[in-house]
Amino acid sequence: MTVNIPATQASDGQASGEDRLPPVRPVFGRETWKEIAHLLLNLPLAIIGFVYTVFMVSLGGGLAVTAMGLPLLACGLFVARGLGRIERARARALLGVRVDEPTPIPGPKRAGGFFPWLWTSLKDPVAWRTSLYGLIRLPWGVLTFTVALVGLFVLWPVLPYLTRGLTHVDRAMVRGLLSPVDELERRIAELESDRGVVVDTAAADLRRIERDLHDGAQARLVALAMGLGLAKEKLLEDPEAAAAMVDEAHGEVKIALQELRDLARGIHPAVLTDRGLDAALSSVASRCLVPVKVDVDLPARPAEAIEGIAYFTVSELLQNVSKHAQARIASVEVWRAADRLLIRVSDDGRGGAKVAGGGGTGMAGLAERLGAVDGLFVVESPEGGGTVVTAELPWRSRGI
Repeated sequence: MTVNIPATQASDGQASGEDRLPPVRPVFGRETWKEIAHLLLNLPLAIIGFVYTVFMVSLGGGLAVTAMGLPLLACGLFVARGLGRIERARARALLGVRVDEPTPIPGPKRAGGFFPWLWTSLKDPVAWRTSLYGLIRLPWGVLTFTVALVGLFVLWPVLPYLTRGLTHVDRAMVRGLLSPVDELERRIAELESDRGVVVDTAAADLRRIERDLHDGAQARLVALAMGLGLAKEKLLEDPEAAAAMVDEAHGEVKIALQELRDLARGIHPAVLTDRGLDAALSSVASRCLVPVKVDVDLPARPAEAIEGIAYFTVSELLQNVSKHAQARIASVEVWRAADRLLIRVSDDGRGGAKVAGGGGTGMAGLAERLGAVDGLFVVESPEGGGTVVTAELPWRSRGI
């Protein structure tokens, strides 16, 4: 008896059967050849890594009793990091292993001097694990090179399966010994780098204050002292000229006082200390050349440091709006979301703003300063579409 199966049922059954089949990888596909190339490169690179590691440890350890030993060992560990970078790049290219690059060791200047840098380099776990990788790779390199080479001529039918098994071990070694040590140590390294940014920013601020004092109020006060000295000499000879000079000096005193007030406001405005962000940002907005709507919705005042960073961030952004945006209107919004203080400054100007450059100035400087306190800085500024800058700061209550 013949049973007719409807076409739809037959096609459905066939499709479901195909869905259950795993994807078939070509026996000698591109990935297999890349893995074979990796195994063949294992031996020469393992010899280089083994010889270098033994030489570095022997030389640095042998000379450790001298003044040259430890610096040589630190430099050797630095080079070992470079060898690890090469191995990670090879694993990405030939094995498809994506391993993050470890945080770099800060130089002597960023580390606080030669001896702190030396100590940090000598106890660098990334470099020591890379050195261990170089030592254990030699016997493994001999084995994998031999298997791959013999397999090309003798074990051809099973070579793809041998290759896959051996490269799985390679992948495990790369992930285990060449990856960043752990998230905590990475975070510590990032915080140490951020501390350097804070120190550099503070130094730049001090230089700015010194320059403003020298070129502004100080120069004006020196001229004022000289003018009063001349007025004193003319007091008996020409009282009218002396009175005119004193009157001019009085005007100079007013200008010098205003410059000092402006400088003090740039350091930390009194309105921020006395009345908080709402009043301080409203004061900044009133000096902007563009009408600014300010909306501050905070349940309480944050810590003084966070409040100060938020104030100066908005202040600099509104200066950019005045100078560059060609906007008709702008807005400032500040609110708290969970444990974050959020700031949004937007305008309807020409757009095109970018976080570029560096040196602690402009948008790049703001991004560095916020990053140094675990904050975020995001700029959305399409050409002709206005600019929206969003900043986040960690919320810390006062007194904590």
